Amino acid sequence: MEITPIAKIYTHYPTKFGIPRQSRLVENTAKIVFEKEYRNEDALRGIEDFSHLWLIWEFTEAKQEKWSPTVRPPRLGGNTRMGVFATRSPFRPNSLALSCVKLIKKEKTQNEGTVLYVSGADILDGTPIYDIKPYLPFTDSVPDAKGGFAQSVEGNSLKVEFLCDISFLSEEELRALTQLLENDPRPHYHTDEEKLYSFEYSHYNIKFTCDNKTLYVQSVGKV
Repeated sequence: MEITPIAKIYTHYPTKFGIPRQSRLVENTAKIVFEKEYRNEDALRGIEDFSHLWLIWEFTEAKQEKWSPTVRPPRLGGNTRMGVFATRSPFRPNSLALSCVKLIKKEKTQNEGTVLYVSGADILDGTPIYDIKPYLPFTDSVPDAKGGFAQSVEGNSLKVEFLCDISFLSEEELRALTQLLENDPRPHYHTDEEKLYSFEYSHYNIKFTCDNKTLYVQSVGKV
């Protein structure tokens, strides 16, 4: 079976470091632009009636020659191995991923056809999208579901303190950046409180240090 990308998504994450570990953790806007052969208005008829969508996409930066039956989830400190199918690791037999995003709007444009604006994407900028499906709350939501090892380490959010000028950030940018940092973008096995971390978010370079409870933003500068 061969699958072809139907679209690309354009997000605020130009590099792997700093991407949220799951969808809907950070509320910022991404744009889905369809490939020319799929720019058919009929294909999106009725999509605006749904509040959320499932995106099926590709881990483009997680290529490997052969697959491994176990991986080391960052949530468990990077030292404990779990079965690949019991994780959402990008290193899998097929590099496919699934994300739930909020549909903000459908917009007709002159040069890109009809595009979709979504919120909550955890996807690298420019990633191919293979399919889009509506989220159905009456069947997709399972209130009493168990979250395995991921649930046992959730809720470990950090306090974020900005030690630099951030007056030039918009309200949306500041909210999304704070949400991203609260969820600790570092690998979970990194605990060096003296280390200065750096990553790109949107068109900014973010530098920060972190102790066990607080993340200190040292600078936010233009890339």
